[in-house]
Amino acid sequence: MAVKEEEKIFAGKLFSPGDPELVAIKLKTHNLNVDFNATHENEYEKRDQILHEIIGEFGENGRIQGPIAFHYGKHTKIGKNFFANFNFTVQDDALVTIGDNCNFGPNVTIVTPVHPMLPEERRAMKKQDGQPGHLCYAKPVVIGNDCWFGANVVVCPGVTIGDGCVIGAGSVVTRDVPPRSFAAGNPCRVIREITEADSMANKPEIAGGCTPYLPGEQP
Repeated sequence: MAVKEEEKIFAGKLFSPGDPELVAIKLKTHNLNVDFNATHENEYEKRDQILHEIIGEFGENGRIQGPIAFHYGKHTKIGKNFFANFNFTVQDDALVTIGDNCNFGPNVTIVTPVHPMLPEERRAMKKQDGQPGHLCYAKPVVIGNDCWFGANVVVCPGVTIGDGCVIGAGSVVTRDVPPRSFAAGNPCRVIREITEADSMANKPEIAGGCTPYLPGEQP
């Protein structure tokens, strides 16, 4: 039995993005993107319904400002209490997994596909049946819980970002980021660990009388 192109994606093998089954998935999702982007911001139920049609898993209390651009949609899993600001783009050929309590600024882009470096191979390669085809492969992206991304962050194929990270605005993340790190730049690099010294309790001039929850307290 021939291996389906979607199975090749998940196996990290070269696949044909023009395969009819893959094209059908993308067409449905792209049309749903248009439906979502045509809604008004206060059409909460309609927006939520469309997002659940697009995204493979979408946790409770999630909100996306829009406009959105999901490629497959079904290859993305998002945890609870998620927020993404304007222009959230997910090119989820391979799996994209986002944890709980993540907040993304405007223009965050997550990409998974990788194209051959040689221009001749980008134009065409021989498929298993000997026929020419445009082929690429993809690497999954994993983003942990409690992450905050600034505006214009790009997450590249194969990257894992640990729990509790802050990624600075304009960063291009090309390699893994360990948990509880502040990372920024192009290419993105770890600037430092996030510690209790960063607590708003140490910034009363900004906190204005607000206080963090104590360990064990519930919001």
